[in-house]
Amino acid sequence: MKNKDTGFLGENIATNHLLKLGFAILERNWRYKHLEIDIVASKQGLLHIVEVKTRSSVDFGFPEQMINAPKMQFLKNAAAHYQYMHPQWKWLQFDVIAIYKTPNDTWALDYFEDVYF
Repeated sequence: MKNKDTGFLGENIATNHLLKLGFAILERNWRYKHLEIDIVASKQGLLHIVEVKTRSSVDFGFPEQMINAPKMQFLKNAAAHYQYMHPQWKWLQFDVIAIYKTPNDTWALDYFEDVYF
């Protein structure tokens, strides 16, 4: 499976997970110039900026370990533009959904809420 296909599969798994938790999905792969947000969702009046990381194995680390300070700054910049373009959203939080293939060939999902650094 190619990286792009793996990423697309992970975003579908993440979207389904959020829907089961009662989220409304507002956007997928939202873009503004060079900025991108994987999933923009809402629940109970709170805007969620969701970064999805998917790996076909954990041989080189878990997916959530791939989010570093520059990536977080990138997400903050994207969120600022999103809020500017959608001023009805006053409160937001950053979430991470990490998806990876387990040794028995199933997909595991870890959901990290309110991630910020």
